[in-house]
Amino acid sequence: MFIGDVRRVQLRARSTRTWVTIAAVVLLLGALQVTASVAGFQGPLHSLISDYVATPKSATVSWVALGVALVGLTNRCRILALSVAAALDIGFAAERVLRGGALTLGNGPLLVLTGLAVMAWRLWTGAERTTALRGIAFGFLLIIATKVGDTWLRITAAVRPTVLDEYALLADHALAQVSWLMGRLVEAGGPVPSALLHWVYIELPVAAMVVAIYQLRNVRTGVWPRHFLIRTFLVLGLIGPAIYVLFPVVGPDYAFGSAGHGFAVGDYWPHALPPVDLTPVAVAFDDLTARNCMPSMHTAWALAVFIHSRGGPYWMRLAGTFWLVGTIAATLGFGYHYGVDLVAGAVLCLTVESALREPVPERIRSPRALVAFGSAFLVVLLLCCRYLAEAMAHHPLIFGPLIVVAMAVFSMAFYATFFGRAVGEPGRIVVADGSDPLASTT
Repeated sequence: MFIGDVRRVQLRARSTRTWVTIAAVVLLLGALQVTASVAGFQGPLHSLISDYVATPKSATVSWVALGVALVGLTNRCRILALSVAAALDIGFAAERVLRGGALTLGNGPLLVLTGLAVMAWRLWTGAERTTALRGIAFGFLLIIATKVGDTWLRITAAVRPTVLDEYALLADHALAQVSWLMGRLVEAGGPVPSALLHWVYIELPVAAMVVAIYQLRNVRTGVWPRHFLIRTFLVLGLIGPAIYVLFPVVGPDYAFGSAGHGFAVGDYWPHALPPVDLTPVAVAFDDLTARNCMPSMHTAWALAVFIHSRGGPYWMRLAGTFWLVGTIAATLGFGYHYGVDLVAGAVLCLTVESALREPVPERIRSPRALVAFGSAFLVVLLLCCRYLAEAMAHHPLIFGPLIVVAMAVFSMAFYATFFGRAVGEPGRIVVADGSDPLASTT
C-alpha cells in the first residue's frame, strides 16, 4: 500500500510538472505574439498557423520534429505516419505551386504530428501512450523553440539599435582575424565548396535529428537515455539568445561588408581588413538584421552534435566531425561570425553539457567545477571583448594564446570528466551517458 501511495504521488507530481510546462509555453508564445503584433512583424503563433495551412517558414524543421516523434511509435505507425505526411506535403506543395506560390514543404509532417498527439492522448493507454507522448512532446518543443527563436531575433534588432561590431573586430585581432582568412579561402574555392558549406550550415537540424534518433532508438522498450542531444539543443536555445541583447553583433559581412545595405562601416570583408581604430564605438544599424552573432549558436549546436555523435557507430562519429568542421568553416567563411563568437559558442556548449551530463563512473572530478569554469570563462570573454578590445588588438600575442589555452584546458577537463577509459578495461572508452562508442563499429 505504501509503494502504491508513493507511485500515485510521483504520477501526480509528474502530471503537475507537465501542465505547468504547457502553461508556461502557452504564456510565452502569447506574450511573444503580442509583442510581435505591436512591433509589426510575424509572431510565433502566426508563423505556426502558417506552417499548418499556408507557406511553411522551414521545409526542414517540421520533418525533423516528426522524425524525433517517431522514436516512440511502432514500426507500423511510423510507416503510416511518414506516408500520410509525404502525401499531405505533396498535396499542399502542388496546390501552392498551381496558384503561383513558393515550392516548399513542411505542412504534412506538422499536421501528422498534431494528429499523432491527439491519437496518443485519446486512444492509447499505459506505457505505449506515455512513450509516444514524450517523443511527440520533444518534436513539438523543437518546432516551438524555432518559432520563439525567430521572433526573438526580430526583437533583438528592435531593442538594440546599435551594434558592437567594432569591439568584436578589435578583439578578433587576438585570433588573427580568422573570418577574413576563411572568407578569402571560401571565395577562392569557387561555387562547389561554397554550395556544400551552405548546405551543411542550413541543414544542421538534419544532422541533429540523425544523432537524436540513434540515441532514442530503444525508447520503445521504455528505457530513455539519461542524457540526449535534444535536451542540450533546447537548453542552448534558451540561454544563448539572451546574450544577443547583452552583446549585439551582426557579423563581418554586415558591419564591414556588402550585406550591410548602407549601414556597414565600409565594404571591406573579406578582401581587406578595415583600418585599425583603437577607439571603437557602437554603430547604428537597421531594425531588421538580427543581432545574433555573440555567441555563435550554430557553433554551439554543431559542437553538441559532435559530442553526442561520439556514442554512435563509426559513420556517425565521422558525420559529426564533418558537420562540426563544415559549420565552423561556413560561419567564418560567409562572414556570419568573428572568431570570438565561435569561442563563446563552444564555451557555452561545453558549459551546458557539463550541467546536463553525468560524469564517468569512478571519476572524482565534479561537473559543478566545469560549469563554474565555463560560466566564468564566458563572462570574462564577453567583458574583455567589450571593455578590453583595444588591449586585445594591441597585444594579440598575449590575449590570443590565453584564449586558446583556456579553451584547450576547458576541453580537456570536459573530456576527462565525461569521457574516459572504463575501469579494468584498458583501451575501452565509455561515454558518460552509458554508451560505448566502439560497440557498434563492426
